[in-house]
Amino acid sequence: MPKQQAPLDYLKRWIPGAAAPLILEYLNHYQVHLTITRERKSVLGDYRHATRDQNHRISVNGNLNSWSFLITLIHELAHLVTFMEYGNKVQSHGKEWKAIYRKILEEFIRLSIFPSDILAALKKNLHDLPASSCADEGLMRVLRGYDENAGDLLLVEQIPEGACFSLEDKRVFRKGKKLRKRYQCMELATGKLYLFSPIYEVRPAS
Repeated sequence: MPKQQAPLDYLKRWIPGAAAPLILEYLNHYQVHLTITRERKSVLGDYRHATRDQNHRISVNGNLNSWSFLITLIHELAHLVTFMEYGNKVQSHGKEWKAIYRKILEEFIRLSIFPSDILAALKKNLHDLPASSCADEGLMRVLRGYDENAGDLLLVEQIPEGACFSLEDKRVFRKGKKLRKRYQCMELATGKLYLFSPIYEVRPAS
């Protein structure tokens, strides 16, 4: 069996097969330790630079669909390459990172692997990439369409104004009006007001 067959097969469990060889090149070149984690609400992925005792480390949430996983992994690879070129001398999502992220994304775009709707969403913001895929609401809506196990989850923007929804921690909120980019929602138990992203996933509540 070819030496790289096993890691290739492993990567293909998480990302589209056509993207696996190029991803493997990056992981091998920079000696990255890739970890698949359980779902984290606050982040989709994470990068930690190499130390004297450890290689570069990237973690990605294992509950993501293959396209979301791939784009998140590319995002974290861009952090790695930015660190290799600039160390800690630049902002984590500054112009240097954006330029490198764009360059790596374009490498994968040239592979002609992305479905047309994802490709259009990616190209829309190539000139000014957001700090995370979560901040790109258009891309997140498209990627969500590839989720297989959304269950009864809805986006906050899909909940009618005045209707209630619940979070995983069982807290219940009533949706209010949209203030600029986020919805103001009241927690029923405390009366406190919170701002929710339109694309935050919640469950309808009676």
